[in-house]
Parts: sequence; structure tokens; C-alpha cells
Amino acid sequence: MSYRELIVELDRKRAEALSDALIELGALSVSVEDADADTPDEQPLFGEPGLTPERTAWQHSRVIALIGDDQDPAVLLAAAANEVGLAETPTFALREVEEQDWVRLTQSQFAPIQIGERIWVVPSWHDAPDPDALVLELDPGLAFGTGSHPTTRLCMEWLEQNVKPGASLLDYGCGSGILAILAKKCGAHPVIGIDIDPQAVESARQNSARNHADVTYGLPDDCPPGEFDIVVANILSNPLKLMASMLSSRVKPGGRLALSGILARQAEEVARFYEPWIDISVWREHEGWVCLAGTRRG
Repeated sequence: MSYRELIVELDRKRAEALSDALIELGALSVSVEDADADTPDEQPLFGEPGLTPERTAWQHSRVIALIGDDQDPAVLLAAAANEVGLAETPTFALREVEEQDWVRLTQSQFAPIQIGERIWVVPSWHDAPDPDALVLELDPGLAFGTGSHPTTRLCMEWLEQNVKPGASLLDYGCGSGILAILAKKCGAHPVIGIDIDPQAVESARQNSARNHADVTYGLPDDCPPGEFDIVVANILSNPLKLMASMLSSRVKPGGRLALSGILARQAEEVARFYEPWIDISVWREHEGWVCLAGTRRG
């Protein structure tokens, strides 16, 4: 099947509404770009990394809808314009999309990633470059965590250096399960992964099964009571501050806590929330992000 791109330029408000309407009416996908990109009028959208910006379109936006060859672009656009109350159907352009092996193209964008001294994160369609390393087979998916983000890398490097065989570990905000799986491969036991998103919990379970890692996953209410030798949480600064007392209480006296998802400029403020219980400081910084780590006082 061949595809075409229907291209419309609109102001921000109408671009957002028209994008939603095009999807509802059968467009295969819709993206929004800055129509002034690479010009002096380019306007970047700002938001904290990991969070959706308040605005998802630009003042002068370009809406690009992918449609099948069997769809009439004029009819589709007219229906979408009517759906959102536009007085007239906007003018549009069409662009042919070259036939490609989309699966192969997508897979080619994800190569094995080396992290730390002996960790490799390897998509299922690749062979491990070093089979004797700590190999995690993990495909990009809906849950956060494939090792490519600096916060994930920082936590993985910390785990590689600090997990001892037999140490109990809690991964709070486990996402794809990548940190819990690595901890298990480093010898931690038992390993518990907790996330507020049921989809992430299911994804983590599947990833652990693929990696033959015995990790127990669940929602916050499923978290077993007690303290752990190690607690790791790779989330974002605001929830980490709100959970300071809870996460600290889960660390055994003399146990270790590692936190990431924190921008360097946020490190001092986040650390203050944990200082009543944890001797904590910046362990390492990477690309503007930090990993805080420390030991719970007895």
C-alpha cells in the first residue's frame, strides 16, 4: 500500500484542533511542526524533560497527516475542518511517501547501547556485541527506560558499581523494568519493581521474563512492607520531593539510596528533602542531569 502526506499550515489553536479531528476521521498519523523552523521566526516549545509542554503546537504550525492511497485528501480535510468549526476548508499540499520497509527502518534506528564498564542494552533483533557482559535484551516500547536517556544511564552505572550479591532492592517507578533487571543480573535478591502505571508494570514483567530475571512487579499498593538494602528511584524532581519521607523509610539503616530524573540545577533542592534521613550528595552528572546517592543514617 502506498501513502501520502496531507500538509496544512495553520495558527496554533486551529492546528491542535484539526490534528485531533484528522486522527478521529481516519488519518493514520498526524504530526505538528513549526512552519517557521530554520528561520529567524522559529519558536521552540519549552517544558521540563520527561513532561509534555503546555503547548503542543506553534503560532505558525504545519500539520502533516499521513493518509492511505485510498483516502481522498480533500474529503478528509473538509470533514475535519467542519468537525472543528472552520468557516472554510484550508488549502493543502500533498506529498508522496516513498515505499519503505518500515519495520526494518525503525529497527535500524535502535542499535545496542553500552553503559558503564560491562553493560549492554540490546534490542531483540541484534546480537550482543559481548555475550559475556551484563546483557539486557530490551526493545523500545511504551514504558520509559531503554538506557538511552541520561537519567537511566546514570542509575545503571550506579547499580553496576554498588549492587552486591544478595542485596535486597526496591526500584520505585520501574518503567520498563530496566533497572530492576540489571540489579537482578548484578546479584540483588529479592528485587521489587513498583510503578503507578499498570501498562508499565505489564511491560516490565514481559521484559523480565525475556531476560530470565526473577523480579516481582506491582502497583504501589502491592509493595511489600519492610526495608531494603538499596532503593533506587528514577522519576522526576517534584515527585521525588513529595516521596522523600516514604522512600527514605524504605532504606535500611546503613543502606543505600540512589535518585535520578533530576536536573543539575534541581539537585540541591531535592537533596534537602532527604537530608533528615540520608547523607546524600551528587554522585555523578551527565548531560545536565544528576544522580543523587547516599546512605541512610542509623
